[in-house]
Amino acid sequence: MAVLAEAISVILRFQTIEARYPGGWEGYVKGAPNKTLCTDQRLARVGFMAPADVANFISRLERLGFEFVCDGNAIDVCVVDQLQGPTARCAWLEYLHMDIYGDGQTIYTAVCREVGDHRNDVSTPGSWDIRASLTRNHQWISNQEMRDRLELMRHENGVNVFRDRSTGKEVYLSGTQVDSDTASGD
Repeated sequence: MAVLAEAISVILRFQTIEARYPGGWEGYVKGAPNKTLCTDQRLARVGFMAPADVANFISRLERLGFEFVCDGNAIDVCVVDQLQGPTARCAWLEYLHMDIYGDGQTIYTAVCREVGDHRNDVSTPGSWDIRASLTRNHQWISNQEMRDRLELMRHENGVNVFRDRSTGKEVYLSGTQVDSDTASGD
């Protein structure tokens, strides 16, 4: 089985969480920073849209004794970019694309599975919907383009809501609150 690898995913082995996270798996679920947690009972994934939020979560895990990267190799924690794959070598994780069907179309979705696991099912967060997913609707915006194009409208429920000046559409970026002067380029 595999876990979804949309946006920026922080992935740990399920057995490592059980053995080392305070409260085991139940503690990890309670401490999850957002609602993107999913597991295939071998890997556990939490997704983020902002690198700063990834760094904050990894810092929290490191304070709990998890090791991130040593000599270019992911040890307990692996960060996976939806478009580029793992950000460090990882002996226990395989990054690939699988066919997920939605609306009668084949959609190749970034996923990760434990090395040696060849099951083809994919675990996704409970509220995940292929039609509204980043797999179908992802867009990468550089920091400069973000300042030029996006105007921060509000921050609600852990999500920054911007207005794209060129289209007038709302753009959502989960994570920490953004300074409106920085986001709007003022």
